[in-house]
Amino acid sequence: MNTAKSRQRRADNGNTIETLLTLREACRLLNVHGNTLRRWSTMGLIKAYRIGPGHHRRFKTEDVAALAVEQTGFGPTDTTR
Repeated sequence: MNTAKSRQRRADNGNTIETLLTLREACRLLNVHGNTLRRWSTMGLIKAYRIGPGHHRRFKTEDVAALAVEQTGFGPTDTTR
């Protein structure tokens, strides 16, 4: 299986600028079904990037992490729970 690390885009200077996750990887991190993530993408809850001739969805790691935090209700400064 390919890892997310192998799909990192690189800037001209060789620095990593973003990591794209497959639908399956994002679903595993969010603990949701693929159809749910597709629906959320269509609704605009998370931005999907369409790549290749098959227009497969890819998701930025940062977007998936932000949605996971939003789902749990725990923010970086939330110490009340």
